[in-house]
Amino acid sequence: MSSEEAASGKKSYWAELEISGKVRSLSTALWSLTHLTALHISDNSLSRIPPDIAKLHNLVYLDLSSNKIRSLPAELGNMVSLRELLLNNNQLRVLPFELGKLFQLQTLGLKGNPLAQDIMNLYQEPDGTRRLLNYLLDNLAGTKRVSTEQPPSRSWVPLQEPDRTRPSALFSVMCYNVLCDKYATRQLYGYCPSWALNWDYRKKSIMQEILTCSADIISLQEVETEQYYNFFLVELKEHGYEGFFSPKSRARTMSESDRKHVDGCAIFYKTEKFSLVQKHTVEFNQLAMANSEGSEVMLNRVMTKDNIGVAVLLELRKEMMEQSAGKPLHGMEKQLLLVANAHMHWDPEYSDVKLVQTMMFLSEVKNIVDKATRSLKLSSVSGETNAIPLVLCADLNSLPDSGVVEYLSTGGVDSTHKDFKELRYIDCLTNFNCNGKNGTSSTRITHGFKLKSAYENGLMPYTNYTFDFKGIIDYIFYSQPLLNVLGVLGPLDPHWLHENNITGCPHPHIPSDHFSLFAQLELVLPYPPAVNGIHVPGRR
Repeated sequence: MSSEEAASGKKSYWAELEISGKVRSLSTALWSLTHLTALHISDNSLSRIPPDIAKLHNLVYLDLSSNKIRSLPAELGNMVSLRELLLNNNQLRVLPFELGKLFQLQTLGLKGNPLAQDIMNLYQEPDGTRRLLNYLLDNLAGTKRVSTEQPPSRSWVPLQEPDRTRPSALFSVMCYNVLCDKYATRQLYGYCPSWALNWDYRKKSIMQEILTCSADIISLQEVETEQYYNFFLVELKEHGYEGFFSPKSRARTMSESDRKHVDGCAIFYKTEKFSLVQKHTVEFNQLAMANSEGSEVMLNRVMTKDNIGVAVLLELRKEMMEQSAGKPLHGMEKQLLLVANAHMHWDPEYSDVKLVQTMMFLSEVKNIVDKATRSLKLSSVSGETNAIPLVLCADLNSLPDSGVVEYLSTGGVDSTHKDFKELRYIDCLTNFNCNGKNGTSSTRITHGFKLKSAYENGLMPYTNYTFDFKGIIDYIFYSQPLLNVLGVLGPLDPHWLHENNITGCPHPHIPSDHFSLFAQLELVLPYPPAVNGIHVPGRR
């Protein structure tokens, strides 16, 4: 850059820097160059590297070879963007265990250092860099340098007071993707020690979180078949729950031994508050096949994904309603609640599939509500078809600005929405329309539920927290006007994540890559039959 350019205020954006000349110490000004991606400081006379080097968080390449370095700062382990770290020909006798956190490191140069023989033996094995880093990370928790401080409790966020002018029942709902064992690998979560990915370790923290919330209704995703029957159902039955589970569709084509590792969705409910009326499994690939109408994209893109949803129709126990109303409710009709839980396809490239899966699921949920309303001869107080309120929990694998969330929260989405990727679904989507094929000629695909998200307005900055992705993809929706949200469990303290340099989950203190959602809901009950033409509100 010329002196004229510099004088005019033009900035240079060189990404690499080389320092040479038998340098003995580094200027503190170096740590302000946070844009650097490569730093060459080899062939100098440095005996130590300051901890401030970690401020260069964009470094991908760091060469410290051929110096006189005797020890490395633990903070080096926070430079998780590093792909290449060269430490050859120094005077290193030990390595900080924190180096194990460099999960993206592909090249580690250690030759010409007086390191302990057990370290060098590991390093010289095939795939030695990866083996050594795994060893360091797995043993990091055994050193005093790791923070063993538990995360602070998540705070409760009150949203509104219960409606005291009419009888209502309060209940709580949890939605939680527990990260099933077969997906919890070092390939996906290289920043987490292998012992903290182990299911026997994680399942204790997962169950502790579930029992601490003590929700009346629990919706779980990524539950392995074997773990549902041998762990979740066994444990939760002891605490007054009953449950329903279905694995992904692939389970039906597998051998007994393989089937037990297939994950699916589960719903648990407290038997002192609810009794089971019906249970349903919704297989998206079967629905795609039955409604393809000859659509190639429906057959090739949607039918090939075997995600599922489950739903349970519950009846509120009379004791629960009377307890909430504060008096006996003579003549009160039975009150039902439909709880649905689903896990949509994961791949960001398949936004069309997620949207179609969501439409199919809500269409099936509507069928369940309509059939139940007819067969149980339910009357709607408001005269609307949705006499049965709906709670929808899901890992939608979709962000709040997606077509999926627009469809759920606004009541519909246009068939030309960008998430359909200009693929021709319109001929088969009308099957899932609120009014069926006989609806209006509009290109908008609608549903009849008035759904609202319990976590609105950024109450949770993210529900999925990994190194590569942090965002909201898990949701609790509830149908209005019969349901209202009174409060939700807020997010984990971001300062704790930052101060402990937690770049992703799972983590020894956080057992899944998802955070659980927990909401308290109010179900407005119909008034009991009038006394002399007057409705008598229950006392509180």
